[in-house]
Amino acid sequence: MPARRAPRAFVGSFTSAGGRGVVAADVDPDSGALRQSGATDAVADPSFLAAGPGGLLYAVSEGDDGAVAAFDVSGGVPRLFGAPARVRGAGPTHLCVAGGHVVTANYTSGSVSVLPLAADGSPCLASDVLRHEGAGPVVERQAGPHAHQVVPDPGGRWILSVDLGTDSVRVCALDPATGALRLHHECGLRPGSGPRHLAFHPSGAYVYVVYELDPVVTVCRWDADQGVLEPLGETALTAPGYPSGIVVAPDGRFAWAAVRGGDVLAVLALSGEGDAAELVATVPCGGHWPRDLALDPAGRRLYVANERSGDVTWFDLDPATGLPARAGSLPVPAATCVVFA
Repeated sequence: MPARRAPRAFVGSFTSAGGRGVVAADVDPDSGALRQSGATDAVADPSFLAAGPGGLLYAVSEGDDGAVAAFDVSGGVPRLFGAPARVRGAGPTHLCVAGGHVVTANYTSGSVSVLPLAADGSPCLASDVLRHEGAGPVVERQAGPHAHQVVPDPGGRWILSVDLGTDSVRVCALDPATGALRLHHECGLRPGSGPRHLAFHPSGAYVYVVYELDPVVTVCRWDADQGVLEPLGETALTAPGYPSGIVVAPDGRFAWAAVRGGDVLAVLALSGEGDAAELVATVPCGGHWPRDLALDPAGRRLYVANERSGDVTWFDLDPATGLPARAGSLPVPAATCVVFA
């Protein structure tokens, strides 16, 4: 068998704002430093990426006629693999791979699409589209549904979709044989909060939801058997601005949330079980407008995509305190997300 390649980082970016599309970078195993190896603008605005099986990387194309594209990332430069497939929705902002399908959250159309994967891993035309319904009290942002993220639960039975427009998280069942998506449960959150992203505790028993319209994180209990999400309590992030993403340490001791506008990373200490979160510090994000953040596979470093300053900045994490210390930066115009594969 060929030698296993060291993990690499891939950065999405807005080509419409001067980004290079999908950017590949080698990761120094000792320092965590990124070194760009290549980029492709084969699809417009690949704002979010997800690693898939077989060495493929998937990207949304965030436009009015939204699409999903697959890339072969075995070489230095990502290479488009097959033709992009339409999601039958507008403004896909997030995607995940689950049950032999790619699932997308379509912000503009307020829907979730399911795209089957062909035998070679290339995406096919959407087999199902689940349209969200509802609205929120912040009229200029919540006049209708705005699906912002889709995440499979750790057991792989459920798909959770976070909707900024309806102040809720929907739990759906995906039929892997037919690609049909069925609404199972909807968890209502505080009106006007605008939930954007969530992350699971390593135990799989708790979920942390970060809001875009209010700098707050809500801790929820997750019942995987019943497919039910239950809010437990809120933790204010104190920094003014618009939170974007949240990640949780592999050992479940800390979580980190990015706040745009305030341009900080909020450090949260989690309780032993994970059922409570306490804000312990905020630190500068290393740039402007942190749109997304990611942990390296070992959970030793944090990488932040700063969209408006055009860089990916990485931080060494103190294992005792969870505090990030800035360690370096790679210029990436209009950076929107970071993933490892």
